[in-house]
Amino acid sequence: MIRSLWTGTTGMHAQQLNIDVIANNLANVSTNGFKKSRADFQDLLYQTMKVPGSQTSADTQSPTGILIGLGVKPAAVTKVFTEGDIIHTENELDIAIEGRGFLQIETPDGNTAYTRAGSLKRDSDGRITNSDGYPIIPAITIPDGTTSITIGNTGIVSVLMGEGGENVEIGNIELATFINPAGLNAMGKNLFQETDASGPPVLGAPGDEGFGTLLQTYIEGSNVNIVEEMASMITTQRAYEINSKTIQTSDEMMQTTNNLV
Repeated sequence: MIRSLWTGTTGMHAQQLNIDVIANNLANVSTNGFKKSRADFQDLLYQTMKVPGSQTSADTQSPTGILIGLGVKPAAVTKVFTEGDIIHTENELDIAIEGRGFLQIETPDGNTAYTRAGSLKRDSDGRITNSDGYPIIPAITIPDGTTSITIGNTGIVSVLMGEGGENVEIGNIELATFINPAGLNAMGKNLFQETDASGPPVLGAPGDEGFGTLLQTYIEGSNVNIVEEMASMITTQRAYEINSKTIQTSDEMMQTTNNLV
């Protein structure tokens, strides 16, 4: 009887984690470049009361045995890197990545972070940065007197200098890909960090084999599907209630046993 109390407890803990993941997905439904997460679970060890295949007589064996499960545990919370909706903004520094790849961002500590959020800005020095003012890598500076900025599908950045001037190429945007993007460390601020699980970044130009292309004046929205998350939330709530019911039922059965004394 005590076994079922603890088994139900593991189920409630697992569903609490699941609802935490769903809540974060829904909270970021409007976050540019956000990638939803999915919780994965594993069953715990089994208490073996009869080994499958054990002898039941001189000529027969038990076909199944008796194995009692001890509950569930979280196995992983995985980022799902499907593409989000492409949204038109008319902002010339907004870029969306169609296909694989991450923009490279230099963090204040000098390290490199990676993002799918292409809502870029220009700081007081003319550098192209993300929304926190962190410059992109390789660095690109927009000169004074620029009247328009063009970012090509292959990452070439050019500007128009003055009225009736010529287009001047000022740099190239590079993308990074990873063998296992789900292994990246989510830092917050729409940034990811390389880990041993993700593997080292592979750099290339947009449009190269294995790399996506850029769309100027567009951004990639969150890939969270509200309907799917709401359905998962209802399922999780019901699973939490069912696990709490097993604890309640076990308690009532123990109470009945105590009343026999």
